[in-house]
Amino acid sequence: MSTNPPNLRPDLAPKPRVSEPVRDGQPKIGMVSLGCPKALVDSERILTRLRAEGYAISPDYSGAEAVIVNTCGFLDSAKAESLEAIGEALNENGRVIVTGCLGAEEDYIRGTHPSVLAVTGPHQYEQVLDAVHKAVPPSPDPFVDLLPATGVSLTPRHYSYLKISEGCNHKCKFCIIPDMRGRLVSRPVNAVLREAERLVEAGVRELLVISQDTSAYGLDRKYDLHAWKDREVRSHVTDLARELGQLGAWVRMHYVYPYPHVRELIPLMNEGGVLPYLDIPFQHAHPDVLKRMARPAAGSKTLDEIAAWRAICPDITLRSTFIVGYPGETEAEFQTLLDWMDEAQLDRVGCFQYENVDGARSNALPDHVPAEIKQDRWDRFMAKAQEISEAKLAAKVGKVIDVIVDEVDEDAATCRTKADAPEIDGNLFIDEGFETLSPGDIVTVEVDEAGEYDLWGRLKS
Repeated sequence: MSTNPPNLRPDLAPKPRVSEPVRDGQPKIGMVSLGCPKALVDSERILTRLRAEGYAISPDYSGAEAVIVNTCGFLDSAKAESLEAIGEALNENGRVIVTGCLGAEEDYIRGTHPSVLAVTGPHQYEQVLDAVHKAVPPSPDPFVDLLPATGVSLTPRHYSYLKISEGCNHKCKFCIIPDMRGRLVSRPVNAVLREAERLVEAGVRELLVISQDTSAYGLDRKYDLHAWKDREVRSHVTDLARELGQLGAWVRMHYVYPYPHVRELIPLMNEGGVLPYLDIPFQHAHPDVLKRMARPAAGSKTLDEIAAWRAICPDITLRSTFIVGYPGETEAEFQTLLDWMDEAQLDRVGCFQYENVDGARSNALPDHVPAEIKQDRWDRFMAKAQEISEAKLAAKVGKVIDVIVDEVDEDAATCRTKADAPEIDGNLFIDEGFETLSPGDIVTVEVDEAGEYDLWGRLKS
């Protein structure tokens, strides 16, 4: 599971991330946001609505009159973390409203925490607001409570997640997201572009496009046309990427399934309109494992697609995630995955050990892999991924590249290259002559050192 950075969680935060002046009598709400970036966007929308109604956002438990916990329910470990966060909020504050993916299982939550004030499911914004109103009645002051045009953001001001759709039409056996979030529902392309334009106008330098299945964007709308500026644009991932690429910000594509029409995105990346970066959940490479997963791709065809992408855009960065120890996975099937990794040479890789999830069809599959074998395969897979990453980063030493600055402290500027998404990929560190830099700056550096996952560089004048 991918969680939000610790400093976005009030129960783990070393210092506040969301802080603002509070007027006398203004009701205050806290937020704990768990799970993937899509959940983070939901949290931002909830906080924006609350802020517009006159609520202040409390950065800690003690200052809040109630706390919203936006949960994750994808894996059993994620459910455990969500229950732990709910318990922490109850202990520290006592008045807790639960929402998010795990909120779809109210009995499960109340079985452990019966005293929570309310439980709502994913993207049920109105129900969350109703629960907040009941727990902490609003007290708006129309002369004081002014909301910035971009709303409340839980990410640094220079990058922002841009959610383009909800739900998923796939029926992967290990996944219950379609049960929790429903089938694909795409936003109209003009609505997405309006939001993106406002974000860029407010100073956002990087847009991170997210959904459950970015490649399928617009399929449910039959790729309908919408007026945008002086032209009509389809609700289609290619049209969307082309238009986003004209806004002047970095545009990074996440959760892209390797459908054939993904090839249409690659020339945009080669031309510079969209970052040459694809986040694609391959999950495995052996055809039999993919079949047991009910996945829509096969390893050999994927290698052909990767070769085609690289032929069009040699600088493309490919990130993916994989599952090892899936029910029935044999040593030979796992070795196929390792061999595939040698051929694919992916730049950024994450890996999960298979877990049963309540409601997932994969639970009923035969031949579950013992825990010690799953751990051994995970170790071997990550050693292979680290070896590839180290070699690819070493090849960048001496190259001159652009980076975006995320953070500056007394020791260094922490940056990212076009090949690095925030929180999940590596960093580039500038430890000399960085004092004048600020978060959001895009600067040119020469890479002078490489590690297993990170780079170091010096500013070019």
